[in-house]
Amino acid sequence: MSKDAEIKLKVVLGDDNVPEEIFWDASQSEVPGEKPCEAVFISMWDGEKKESLVIDLWTKKMEVGEMNYHFYYTMMKMADTYERATSQGRISNRMREFAGEFAEMVLESFGGQKNS
Repeated sequence: MSKDAEIKLKVVLGDDNVPEEIFWDASQSEVPGEKPCEAVFISMWDGEKKESLVIDLWTKKMEVGEMNYHFYYTMMKMADTYERATSQGRISNRMREFAGEFAEMVLESFGGQKNS
């Protein structure tokens, strides 16, 4: 027997149409109710058009450092998902390596020290 699951996003826009607040809720979430977040990146596959549809939003409060972390963790999660979906460990590991290189470049560009 199938059942439905629902994910909801609520975006509060400022006068300039830039997100001021973002909330999400999921019917299968362990914590009920709307939960705040500072950024959302959703990628959906349109099988008919054979293209990705993307929604990327972030609030005015999102700092560059937080965005860097968000991208790093998103890339790592993408590598995990890709490996689970395709069993391509070698390619997934290369994606993880790139995420690590990204993190090093970010640290260097903001004057941080990279670990040896």
